Amino acid sequence: MKIVELQIYGYGQLENVKITDLSDFQVFYGENEAGKSTIMAFIHGVLFGFPTKQQTELRYEPKHHHKYGGKIRVFHEDYGFAVIERVKGKAAGDVKVMIENGRLGGEELLKELMENFDKSLFQAIFSFSLHGLQNIHQMKGEEIGRFLFSAGTLGTEKLAKTETILQKELDTRFKPTGKKPILNEKLQELHEINAELKKAAAKNKNYENLAQRKEMLHQEMTVINELLKELHEKVEKLTEWKRIQEIVKEEKWTKKEISELGEIVFPARGIERMEKINQLIRPYNAQISSIENRIEQIKKEINDIQPNHFLLENEPAILSTLDQVPLYEQFKLESQSCETKLLEYEERLSAIKERLHLPINEEDILLINTNIYMKAQVERVSRKHQKLEEAKEDLEARFLEEKNQLQEIEKDIRLAEDVCLPKQKRSYLLEQINQGNDKKSVELELKVLKDKIEFYQRANERGKAEKERAVKQKRLQFLIFELIFFSLSLYGLLSSQIALLVLGILGCVIITFILIKSFRIPTDKTFDQPLADLIEKEKALIQIIQSAEFRDLTHIEEQLKQDNHRLEQLQKLKMKLEQQQSQYEKVITKFEEWEVEAAQNMEKLLSISSELKIPEYIATTFLLEAFLLIEQYKTVLREKKQIHTRQEQIKQSQGAILDSVNEYANRYLTDKGLDLHKSAYLLRNKLKEEHENRIKCKERLAKLAELESELQIKKQEVERFHQESTKLLNEAKLESEQKFYEVGEKAEKKEKLLERFETVRSQLHYSLLSEQERESYLHVHNGDELLNEYNHQEQDLHAKLKKHHEELASIKYEIQILEEGGLYSDILHHYKQKKFELEEEAKNWSVYCLAQDILVSTIEKYKNIHLPRMLSKAEEYLAFLTNGSYQKIHLQKSGTGFLVERKDHTLFEANELSQATTEQLYVAIRLALATTLYEKYQFPIIIDDSFVNFDAGRTEKVIKLLKQLNRNQIFFFTCHRHLLHHFKKENILSLEKGAVQITS
Repeated sequence: MKIVELQIYGYGQLENVKITDLSDFQVFYGENEAGKSTIMAFIHGVLFGFPTKQQTELRYEPKHHHKYGGKIRVFHEDYGFAVIERVKGKAAGDVKVMIENGRLGGEELLKELMENFDKSLFQAIFSFSLHGLQNIHQMKGEEIGRFLFSAGTLGTEKLAKTETILQKELDTRFKPTGKKPILNEKLQELHEINAELKKAAAKNKNYENLAQRKEMLHQEMTVINELLKELHEKVEKLTEWKRIQEIVKEEKWTKKEISELGEIVFPARGIERMEKINQLIRPYNAQISSIENRIEQIKKEINDIQPNHFLLENEPAILSTLDQVPLYEQFKLESQSCETKLLEYEERLSAIKERLHLPINEEDILLINTNIYMKAQVERVSRKHQKLEEAKEDLEARFLEEKNQLQEIEKDIRLAEDVCLPKQKRSYLLEQINQGNDKKSVELELKVLKDKIEFYQRANERGKAEKERAVKQKRLQFLIFELIFFSLSLYGLLSSQIALLVLGILGCVIITFILIKSFRIPTDKTFDQPLADLIEKEKALIQIIQSAEFRDLTHIEEQLKQDNHRLEQLQKLKMKLEQQQSQYEKVITKFEEWEVEAAQNMEKLLSISSELKIPEYIATTFLLEAFLLIEQYKTVLREKKQIHTRQEQIKQSQGAILDSVNEYANRYLTDKGLDLHKSAYLLRNKLKEEHENRIKCKERLAKLAELESELQIKKQEVERFHQESTKLLNEAKLESEQKFYEVGEKAEKKEKLLERFETVRSQLHYSLLSEQERESYLHVHNGDELLNEYNHQEQDLHAKLKKHHEELASIKYEIQILEEGGLYSDILHHYKQKKFELEEEAKNWSVYCLAQDILVSTIEKYKNIHLPRMLSKAEEYLAFLTNGSYQKIHLQKSGTGFLVERKDHTLFEANELSQATTEQLYVAIRLALATTLYEKYQFPIIIDDSFVNFDAGRTEKVIKLLKQLNRNQIFFFTCHRHLLHHFKKENILSLEKGAVQITS
């Protein structure tokens, strides 16, 4: 899919922006806040929906106008051109898709176009920015490998994050050396309770003995297991020795043979090179002898062939004369054709005279002016005459049409005036409307008044209820104060404190006075007076309705309404009448203009016919036809004179050709008195023979030079071979070829032994046995007996271990019986409860552990099935980006991560690479993921300033790599001007605060 056009109605700071003709590699350049991120977000928003208000992503809603959204025009390989438009609407916006075949749709059709990609998957595969590289900067060494592996599988760091989250969940539940994790705490509690359980069990001696025996059995079983493990290792090593025994012996023998041969100085592939030189020298000697014989033969042939140079010097003149011989016959045929044409011209002139029927001769016709200007005047006057006739017919038709329409409108006006009300009756009806009373308005006013009365009554009731509650609350407070003062006076009386007694009595009197006064509730007149006024007004309106005589004015209003409509129709008809009268007058004016124009054209027509000597009765109807016939007559006369002139020229040319051929024939041919064609044929044959002799002579001379040059080269080659042979002997420090071959056989034998020695060493490299162990096993001759002995010992130990297992089960059963009573049983219950809790937490831990195992198995499956193809393409990209410094990418044998192989075959983990090389590895993996595993989805690749940390060389490399990805359209957003020289000027769009322009 390719994006060809963007149209932004409103998105962030961009308003009414249209970007057309987007190229396959489109660069968006602009400084910060110029709108690059806005355009990227707009593309994602239109294709996958605007971010909702609950999401953390920016919505880019315009601040200064209501337009929000836009449309994208794309070209899809299967659907053709399509327009995707998304505007403000529901949460993600309202989308509409229009395909060029006429199909319309919404989100479902958009999903078909996007092949069910969602936003997160699209951004993970086809859209990456500086964020991915910044993640690498912030990571520790062991995290970089996992991040690159995640980027190569999902396009993002989600896989690495998921793996980290699972590991954190496992660590919060259990750590082998931790104390705070839940399982560690539960184990500690269980250990403490187990200690208490052991203390309770100490009260039972039998229990203690059983426990000791149980522990002893455990120790013995551990020892047996260790012995079994040692025996198993011995069996494995002995079995391995039996497998490699012959290989080790071959290694010793090969090493001995190599040492016996000693040091040999001999050139690489010496025998092969010497034999090749001897094989090459023999054919060269034979070729040299053959070439010398051919040189002698060619020299003899050159002496026998010599061309006539005098004839060849005059060849151009002779050929020029001979080329004119065919013209002689053509001239003859042309002369006959001229005679025929003269007869035709006579017939045509006679026919034209009959059609013109003018009383003038040929000389007078030739004097008539028929130039271009006169022809243009004739055509113009004739066309004008025809147009005037056509205009007259149109004007007459329009006159009748406008006149009929005018009469129809006048008739409609008279009918409209008849149906309108007379002025006196209309005035009378209007007066009744103005003087009458409307019952509906009075009833409406009464209804509003009742609503107000009801509102005041409810408000009055609410106010009284609130005052009663407030009074009751105050009375309660005063009663409390009354009780307090009474208690104070009673205390003063009992304690003989006069002051307290007086104070208490005085307080009681004041509170009693206030209480008596509070029982008098004042009347609230806030709502009483307006309510009374409204009730009085209601009574007055009811009396008016009961006493007044109302008239129903509905019928009168309907009459006036209909009359108003008729008056409007009448007014429109009068305006239409004025317009029609104007059209009628225009038609009459057009008639007058036509008569003036027709008279002027007729005057001009008569003037031209007089000049052309054409009678008036012909000119008025057939002026142009007559002019064309005169013009044709003059043309035929001129052509007839040209034919006469051509006949004289043909006779002169025929004589010149015949004289020239006879002259050359008499000079160079032995036969005399031949005709024209025979002489020309013999002259051509003579020239051909001399040319063949000259060509043969040149060919022989060229061949002679070629053979001499080849002879010299062959001799030089033979000399060079002799020098190479001598060089090989010098390198081997030998004097004869026989000794050279003898030493060469020894060198080949040593080389084969060295190759076999390396092969044997590589086979032994993967053996379980070390070199010291292999040396020790060389002295072992009874391997099969030792192996049988080890197997017997292993069987005995397994039998002993089985007996211990049976005894241990019996002891556990006896301990279980002893654990059924007293305090020991309570502690044991608590122990089992804690053990159950531990098991439950262990189950939760196992869930995360299982999830981690599933993730690891999924990763392994992906590594074995899908990842190799992607890694192959990533290796190609990485080698290109690093100029071949890093050539291979290997998977880690376990877990996630990569090993990168340098050209010297050194392996590096991701965290061992330099920062820039790690970023190049990330770019190679991301691009390989998009072009291999997702190659059938040809969506645009969107890159946002991902290479700002690269130096100039690395930046140039990565941009060249992007230009090679011709299957996907690429959008490259940058704010760095120094990158623009890498791209074509027509592919760069400059952004300046919402404005878009092509950089020049």
